[in-house]
Amino acid sequence: MLKRIASGLVAIVLAMPAVAAAPAGIEVATSMAGEAVPHLNSSSVLVLNGLTGEPVYQKNPTKRVPIASITKLMTAMVILDSGVSLEEPVTITDAEIDRLKNTSSRLAIGTTLSRRELLLLALMSSENRAAAALARSYPGGTQAFVARMNRKARSLGMSDTIYYDPTGLDVRNTSTANDLARMVRAAYGYPLIRAFSTTHEHSITAANNRVLQYKNSNALVRSGEWEINLQKTGYIQEAGRCLVMHATVGTQPLIIVLLAAGGPSARVNDAKAIRTWLEGHPSSWLAG
Repeated sequence: MLKRIASGLVAIVLAMPAVAAAPAGIEVATSMAGEAVPHLNSSSVLVLNGLTGEPVYQKNPTKRVPIASITKLMTAMVILDSGVSLEEPVTITDAEIDRLKNTSSRLAIGTTLSRRELLLLALMSSENRAAAALARSYPGGTQAFVARMNRKARSLGMSDTIYYDPTGLDVRNTSTANDLARMVRAAYGYPLIRAFSTTHEHSITAANNRVLQYKNSNALVRSGEWEINLQKTGYIQEAGRCLVMHATVGTQPLIIVLLAAGGPSARVNDAKAIRTWLEGHPSSWLAG
């Protein structure tokens, strides 16, 4: 069983040099002194001690890349900050049709759900029309909502992040692993985001009275083998496979950011490799 981080690790980590942005095609990875690092597919990676915020592993953490549906964590925070009623019904309209990527959705036009259910589907299953409807029904509409997303990012110190839409379908939604770790830490302060992002499945009744079963988009949540406190997946072609998590390994809370992974299973394999690596070197980062 893993134990809490030793004070000696903090000193080691604090002594680590900061990682500058790497030139294109150059991989920069650092970890605890003297330890071989795992080979990871993701282009940008950051693993933080969830208690202290100190880095345990980092690879190109300042590289700015598209973030796809990781965006929806910010969407959720803006909705919850606004104080709008989560019980108010919102109907899916033609405005929610994806005209950027022409992706499909099982959430049919005319379906009416509470704002609470839309938030659940956006976080749990990464339902794009749910996120779009949340923004459209915000006071002032989508444009005001996206402006509020960017103001929220600035307030969190996310200086290398910008949002153009609430779903992540817009490739111009970009950030860094460093900034997204800040976002995860902030989102962790919202109990509803923790609960909804880690819900395994949920059923809704669509406009045609069909009962639709939605499942969590994160295979690690579905497997039940991890203690995941908050998570969000993301994918568009330009962003690759992305994943952010607040998870507990042994007794240690960690923030894990994985960006621009390749194949469908790459981000999950990277997360598993990180966990195996940490569990295999407890003396390096945990008290003995």
